[in-house]
Amino acid sequence: MSEQILILEPAAVTASNIVAPRRRALDLHGKRVGIIDNTKPNFDLLADDLGALLMQAYGVSGIVKHRKRAPSVPATAAMMQDLQDKCELIIAGSGD
Repeated sequence: MSEQILILEPAAVTASNIVAPRRRALDLHGKRVGIIDNTKPNFDLLADDLGALLMQAYGVSGIVKHRKRAPSVPATAAMMQDLQDKCELIIAGSGD
């Protein structure tokens, strides 16, 4: 009697739509910063304070904020495009 062994390969398939990150902005003076609000409790307050700090301490010229519908839902393509068009740096909300 011959036995068969099933071998599974646990490697994940690589996504084909990965884009290289943009070069980091080292000097924030005069730059616009985008903030994606993840809708978790109090993140809107943190985003407001962070925006004010970036403008006051680092010379950021403006803040562009977008709020997701829910923490588990990704930002829409329109949100991401708007942030890419208007901002040199984007911060995404995370954590609890």
